[in-house]
Amino acid sequence: MAYPEIFGGVVPPLCTPFSADGDVDAASLQRLIEYQIAGGVTGIFALGSTSEAGAMNDAQRREVLDLTVRFVNGRVPVLAGAIAMSTGTVIDYAHMAEELGADAIVICAPYYIRPSQEEVLQHFRLAHAATTLPILAYHIPFNVQTVITSETILTLASEGIIAGVKDSSGDEVTFRANVAALAQYPHVAMFTGSELTVDYAMFAGADGVVPGLGNVDPAGYRRLYDAAIAGDWDAARAEQTRLTNLFAIIRQATPGRLGFTSGALGGFKTALRELGIIETNTMATPMMSMNDDESLRIRIILEEAGLL
Repeated sequence: MAYPEIFGGVVPPLCTPFSADGDVDAASLQRLIEYQIAGGVTGIFALGSTSEAGAMNDAQRREVLDLTVRFVNGRVPVLAGAIAMSTGTVIDYAHMAEELGADAIVICAPYYIRPSQEEVLQHFRLAHAATTLPILAYHIPFNVQTVITSETILTLASEGIIAGVKDSSGDEVTFRANVAALAQYPHVAMFTGSELTVDYAMFAGADGVVPGLGNVDPAGYRRLYDAAIAGDWDAARAEQTRLTNLFAIIRQATPGRLGFTSGALGGFKTALRELGIIETNTMATPMMSMNDDESLRIRIILEEAGLL
């Protein structure tokens, strides 16, 4: 198991709190960051999928990243999503991340255009040439509709283009094979983005986890990570089971009322509101927020998980 110098451990993809009017809620964001750090996270990932970055304009992205870097204040590394369809826009976001003081950027494959693997390689190579920041490859084919193949990941690793991979594919077989193949490149960290199989991933040799559910229970994921590092697999399995039960908060939207993303991310934000960490569960448009009935169901799950 590799232990990169600044990458590894528990790095939640941070939710973005909004006011009822849809503005970035700086006070709630600061409370959320303090909650994460108190829970023992080893990094913060801003402007990822869980951040609703895809529904933000560039001014909001800048504001969120600027506030995050300032509130974290060097206590843990800040990873910034540089997620866009075009390479030029990714480079613009990378330069913004450099300017604002982020420690690394996270890039997915180009979406909408359905690129070849050669085009995916070109995307990452051009971004690498344009920035001084380390790059993590974000493998999330469910959202971008493009698989970053194992061959492409190994090429990027061998060329020194990437410093890590966040794998949210849900393909545990390929994930394990990639962990083994990347053992020859100790500078490349392997993270799982699958909240429900962290114990499996750590047993296979992963360096850490990027859990959306970590917004709600960062301390739980830190306990799971620490148990895995210590080889206490009974404790790791027990913590994973508790977190799996807590993950039911993403399935409390009334069928047909909310989409998958608004139901899942809205579940996180509603839980955070119920915990008193953020002020509202407002979502970035066009996504809608959870209503009172859905919020009550989430509160019950939080109580059962021992968080209230």
